Amino acid sequence: MAAAGRWRAGLALLVVALRLGAPRAEQTEEHLKREHSLSKPYQGVGSASSGLWDLQGNAMVMTQYIRLTPDVQSKRGAVWNRVPCYLRDWEMQVHFKIHGQGKKNLNGDGFAIWYTKDRMQPGPVFGSKDNFLGLGVFVDTYPNEEKQQEAQKRRYSPGNQRVFPYISAMVNNGSLTYDHDRDGRPTELGGCTAMVRNLNHDTFLVIRYVKRRLTVMIDIDGKHEWRDCIDVPGVRLPRGYYFGTSSVTGDLSDNHDIISLKLYQLTVERTPEEEKRDREVFLPVVDNLKLPGMEAPLEPMSGLALFLIVFFSLVAVVFAVVIGVIVYNKWQEQSRKHFY
Repeated sequence: MAAAGRWRAGLALLVVALRLGAPRAEQTEEHLKREHSLSKPYQGVGSASSGLWDLQGNAMVMTQYIRLTPDVQSKRGAVWNRVPCYLRDWEMQVHFKIHGQGKKNLNGDGFAIWYTKDRMQPGPVFGSKDNFLGLGVFVDTYPNEEKQQEAQKRRYSPGNQRVFPYISAMVNNGSLTYDHDRDGRPTELGGCTAMVRNLNHDTFLVIRYVKRRLTVMIDIDGKHEWRDCIDVPGVRLPRGYYFGTSSVTGDLSDNHDIISLKLYQLTVERTPEEEKRDREVFLPVVDNLKLPGMEAPLEPMSGLALFLIVFFSLVAVVFAVVIGVIVYNKWQEQSRKHFY
């Protein structure tokens, strides 16, 4: 009995030691924010007098989903949250379905999930405006660039080809243009292949923004397991932007259905250094990322620096004038000597 007691005491001490020696796991709490969420029965969606979500274009409210576009050519639809989001850390879970009659690579074009300053503005980027301010996550089902390469009888190198459907992300400060012909490749933060069409099971996508880190994960295999897709640190997004989702069809089409959008507030612990680093920003930017138009703006010149530049410029001009006068007088003197 005494030996058994000593064994249990030793085991307890071992457990305590392991707990103390283990690294501290980051504590995260989730809270569903209903004012930024969309789910069945979609009560009040599209209503002018009530509801938290607006419909746009060809979007329709059905009993089991919201159809952004039907499987018909040249359609455009969107649904936008009316309430700006001021959360610091958040997670958006998207339950969606893409299906249609078209065969592989004969369908299009996909849909986008937005967190942007402007809302309800139609345009060429999956049915929404270009040169946006904020974040766009794109579920692209048609390889425009690949088809153009094939038409020109050119081939990708093995490391450059992307397999579609393809999910990518883009952060825009308003100066960037989404390159539709190249499927957004020049401004892509990251991406992954996601075979999401015509599946008989549920498909999910989650966008998580925590401590300036943007991650996108997918659950599309019917296994109820998240798979990594995009992971980008140093993403700085302002607060007060709007969530939305949009879709467009062209010569090719698909049904693009949103079953639910669920936004969770994430409560995480921060060190004083993290608090200082994560202070609020007013323009979307990605740290240490060189994209066209994303360079950090030059700091304005101080008054002292401007004064010194003007002063030394004037000194240089005066010095040049004095040297010029001296040289001219010497030349005049030599000319008179030659004349006499």
